Amino acid sequence: MVVSFVVFWPLGLAILGYMIWSGRMRCKNKGKVAAFNATGFGMGKGGPGRWYRGGFPSSGNRAFDDYREETLNRLQEEHEEFQAFLEKLRHARDKSEFDQFMADRTKRAEATDVEDAPETDAKDEGDKPAA
Repeated sequence: MVVSFVVFWPLGLAILGYMIWSGRMRCKNKGKVAAFNATGFGMGKGGPGRWYRGGFPSSGNRAFDDYREETLNRLQEEHEEFQAFLEKLRHARDKSEFDQFMADRTKRAEATDVEDAPETDAKDEGDKPAA
């Protein structure tokens, strides 16, 4: 295709059009990438660091493999705790913003009620007979 662009550009354009039309220019790994991203960049159900089917290959040293697995599990737990902490912060910020909105709304409502309230003269109230 590239050579056809260099030699005779209409032929290269025709080949490019055919490749796009036939579906040969599409990404074949699109579904795999979306699934990988949906699991939290490989930190999904398989546990921490299980980025491919078999997990990490054994290093040959069982003590190191146990240490690595323990460390990855601890990091996964810390990650989950941090995500929960961030969620609490977002909720608190949203609640604060909502409370501020409601306070401002109440102030505006009270201000419009005061402006719309009919003004009465003090002498009109004094002229009324007591019941």
